[in-house]
Amino acid sequence: MDSLETELDRARELDVSELADAIETIGFECTRCGACCKSEADQREASSNVNGEAVSADDGGCGDDSTSERDGEDGTGDSEPHTATVFPDEIRRLQQAGDYDFRDVARPMPYGIEETPDGPQGETFEWALQTDDCGDCTFYDESDGVGACTVHEDRPLICQTYPFSVAVGGTSQPMGEAVDSEGMVRAHECEGLGRDISRKDAEELAVALKERAIRELEEAIGVRENYDPTAVEGVVVHDSEGQKRPDGREL
Repeated sequence: MDSLETELDRARELDVSELADAIETIGFECTRCGACCKSEADQREASSNVNGEAVSADDGGCGDDSTSERDGEDGTGDSEPHTATVFPDEIRRLQQAGDYDFRDVARPMPYGIEETPDGPQGETFEWALQTDDCGDCTFYDESDGVGACTVHEDRPLICQTYPFSVAVGGTSQPMGEAVDSEGMVRAHECEGLGRDISRKDAEELAVALKERAIRELEEAIGVRENYDPTAVEGVVVHDSEGQKRPDGREL
């Protein structure tokens, strides 16, 4: 298995033109369905029918089984909330763009956290975008079945590049199994796949895809280099900048 540093060198050498060729071949156009911004439960609710009409987020909220992602220190719950990786500097940019508190923007990745009688405990790696009471991305807005990102200009790289990823070892694959591929580019489930895309849009997407591959590897190396196991109570998040509490404070 290649080292993260080797994979980082490989990511830096990715040819944007070749990535754009692959994106053009696969094809993509965002339909603003919002599926990539919603919890799995909300996606199922949105696809169900009541009296022959599709139920949208405006028609019935989260359903009876929804749980608030803000109730626990770690942001975990019984539902399956939207989970999108966000880097520390992306969190700060979103904070500045909307004058948000840290926890308005991000929550600890839910993996590795346990609910105990004394509250959530454990260590986890990296951050996910914050979710609302439905488990949807907190920055997602929907009207008449048409989705919109309320921080579109400042959205994280993972959002800029969905539904694509690039197959460089060491980068994360948070979007599930690929449903199509071309060269090193992988496409993940999305109703917008297979649609015509302009060369300009394909190239812009390819630039962001390369940047994301590089950033994911740089972050992974930073996490490894700064990792320091702790024995403190509560939740600890390890990112490339060190150890932090769920509100972003350094440990």
